[in-house]
Amino acid sequence: MSAPEAAVAVATVDVSTPLPAPRTVWNGRAPRHITAAAPPSGRARPTWTQAIAVLLGAAALGILAGAAVAFVRALLSFPFMQDFLTAFPGEYEPAVHVEPGFAPWVNWAHFFNVFLMVLIIRSGLRIRSEKRPTAFWTPRNNPKGKVSLTIWFHQALDVLWLVNGVVFVVLLFTTGHWARIVPTSWEVVPNALSAALQYLSFDWPHENGWNNYNSLQQLAYFATVFLAAPLAAITGFRMSGMWPKKAERLSKAYPIEWARALHFPVMLYFVAFIIVHVALVMLTGFLRNLNHMYASQDAVTWTGFWVFVASLVVIAVGWVAARPLVIAPIAKVFGNVSGR
Repeated sequence: MSAPEAAVAVATVDVSTPLPAPRTVWNGRAPRHITAAAPPSGRARPTWTQAIAVLLGAAALGILAGAAVAFVRALLSFPFMQDFLTAFPGEYEPAVHVEPGFAPWVNWAHFFNVFLMVLIIRSGLRIRSEKRPTAFWTPRNNPKGKVSLTIWFHQALDVLWLVNGVVFVVLLFTTGHWARIVPTSWEVVPNALSAALQYLSFDWPHENGWNNYNSLQQLAYFATVFLAAPLAAITGFRMSGMWPKKAERLSKAYPIEWARALHFPVMLYFVAFIIVHVALVMLTGFLRNLNHMYASQDAVTWTGFWVFVASLVVIAVGWVAARPLVIAPIAKVFGNVSGR
């Protein structure tokens, strides 16, 4: 390029805008004058807007529930629905004769199930929220199997819960009481629908659990014992350290992502089942139902109630005691416990 051409090129460059450059000094103030931002609080405080939204949501749910009850009651007033309720009152006679009543082993299995289930739910929620565990457990023969103490406690409870469930199912079939919770006729389907409609209408079906469950109860118990419980066990085993690491084909056929996607919803099912179960126990003959479940009696006395209260005390003690200070000495019997 000749000298005249270079001069023209230089002349055409726009120098009115300064070149961009990173700032290397504070913006007119010394660092010691800048106040540090307050650390965010661990839990956000609810605002008035959020509180009003919660109240409006609760009111909307109440209105929808009331509308559903009114609709079902109007539906059941039609003659064809009255004929349906007459043909299917909500329960049927089992095809297999079952002795009435509840044996003491049913009461004990029920108590252990509630006790272990509460602690399993507590430890499971703790696992989901635990960011930095304070203690760990390691099996003596496998240093690579190190897990948090909360996970070990959760899995230990799972094993005890499964043992209790196996004992319950074995006794259920050996004593012939399996027909109480296992459907023996397709009549269970229309009768379950009938019972559900009667519950929704608040004109509830006849309750006589000492002799026979209604069809909706039977399906709920069957689903809980023979579907939800095995599904919880299978998904929990897939996510646990007991899953064989070298079984590549099995792991590929049953990905851990499937187990994670199913395990938490199954826990939510158990929580919903417990809430509905307890509510119906209280609303359909509280003292008699507690005698069935805790005292093996078909009577309206306070015996079952006081046994129930004692069981709640034991569950509360277990809830409070479920912390590393108490769990660690027990875990040391089965492996090594270490800090962070």
